[in-house]
Amino acid sequence: MPPAVPSSLPTETVSISAVAAHAGVSVATVSRVMNEQAGVRAPTRDKVLASVAALGYRMNHLARSLRTAESRMLLTMVPDVGNPFYAQIVRGIDTVAREHGYFVLLCDTGADAGRERSYFDLLRMHRADGAICLDPDTVQHALSHESVSLPWVACCEFDPAVAVPYVGIDNHRAASDAVAHLLARGHTRIGLINSDERYLYARQRQQGYLDTLAGAGLPVQPQWVHTVQSLDYEAGTAATLQMMAQPDAPTAIFAVSDTLAIGVLSALRQLGKRVPEDVAVIGFDDIAIAAQIAPGLTTIAQPMRELGETAARLLLQRLANPAASVPGVLLQHRLILRGSA
Repeated sequence: MPPAVPSSLPTETVSISAVAAHAGVSVATVSRVMNEQAGVRAPTRDKVLASVAALGYRMNHLARSLRTAESRMLLTMVPDVGNPFYAQIVRGIDTVAREHGYFVLLCDTGADAGRERSYFDLLRMHRADGAICLDPDTVQHALSHESVSLPWVACCEFDPAVAVPYVGIDNHRAASDAVAHLLARGHTRIGLINSDERYLYARQRQQGYLDTLAGAGLPVQPQWVHTVQSLDYEAGTAATLQMMAQPDAPTAIFAVSDTLAIGVLSALRQLGKRVPEDVAVIGFDDIAIAAQIAPGLTTIAQPMRELGETAARLLLQRLANPAASVPGVLLQHRLILRGSA
């Protein structure tokens, strides 16, 4: 019969030795069970886990990481945690990480290179095992010289010239599909609301817009192209009000994110414009609210959760075999037709 343990004993004082004594096994056996190692018979494992539960034992993960050089922690560096697009990606990362016994530490970098470097210090000090970076590719370039020594992967933002595994979509083609849809609806005056050009996706989507209009033999008016520094609703509203105040204002607007596009719809309502009869609107991402607003937002859907899941799997592949070549992955986008265009 295992010895009784006083109920007043604080759980933080329970040692692995106490668990071993309670279960009637060796400390090494308890260690193997807690670290999910092979070589322990099922009845013994069950007895150890019962003692762990009875005593309220909690493994000291810091001590474990010092012994094994593993923290079981993955960093996820996001430039804007308030953006619902990134929230879905993080959920995908977290799902795969937990399936493999890892925890995720969410790092809000604000797309700042200095903050990103400070988070990467956690990798250098072995406080985290790997990282997934969603920051602009211009910020990632600062870490390119450590692409081999530090285990990290790029998600959404990537430069194939940097030797880092990546996952993303073909932003140029996706933007081209959006503009081609507007052209097919008879629009020839198509505006663009673009994001900060530090981001690879912003440069690629703008080029897709320009190339598709050029391919249709249509000139691009500079006043139809607005670049904003944030992806919030207000930025989309302000850019639209400026754009629509110009002579020969666009009859269609392509915004490079759904949050911007929702701001576009707000501005058009303020101006008394009907959507899509007076001005058509198309967004990008397919966040949840895009289907709930009126009219529903036509948009380019990114597989947000799959982007996160794939990024996590690429990182786990790299951790399992640091010397192996892990390829980049491009996922498919889709044009989602709703009422706005």
